[in-house]
Amino acid sequence: MEHAYFFGYGSLVNRATHSFKDAHPSTARGWRRAWRSTALRPMSFLTAVSDPSCEIQGLIAPVPDDDWAALDAREHAYARVGAAHQISHGLKESPASIAIYAIEDGQHFDPSVEHPILLSYLDVVLQGYLTEFGPAGATQFLETTSGWDAPLLNDRAAPLYPRAQSLTAGETAFVDEALAGLGVVAKAGS
Repeated sequence: MEHAYFFGYGSLVNRATHSFKDAHPSTARGWRRAWRSTALRPMSFLTAVSDPSCEIQGLIAPVPDDDWAALDAREHAYARVGAAHQISHGLKESPASIAIYAIEDGQHFDPSVEHPILLSYLDVVLQGYLTEFGPAGATQFLETTSGWDAPLLNDRAAPLYPRAQSLTAGETAFVDEALAGLGVVAKAGS
């Protein structure tokens, strides 16, 4: 068996959104996150983009039975990119391969009013970072993510994100204060 792993840097950091076993904190060098859109999804979402001066935190987890099909289906708008040489982790044995999912160049565009960031999606991501890396890690997420000038749709009351989670009052306050600090104002959902 190959013992393939993947690096999650967005909603995959929130363990409540998946059943991948044996996930471990890790860091990817040479990448940053960006809010982007594609024709394949109605909302903006995170992708990894090459940035030699940046590194991002996330989780690595083994691909169940080394079968990429289910994970590729979940990440259908992305291309799978080999990144083992860029991932630092605390595993005793190095995986044979580690992939990161990223939208291919030329296949993504800036978020728009028609393709906003969903607050319910951002809530899930930041909840994961708060749980895994604490407030400092969640702040690092904000600092190593581009595109905060994108439209943000407040869909908390009726989440459009399929893996939406309930946040504690403290998590909600962290997200709201972080957005205010970035100057991001969420438009009310309809």
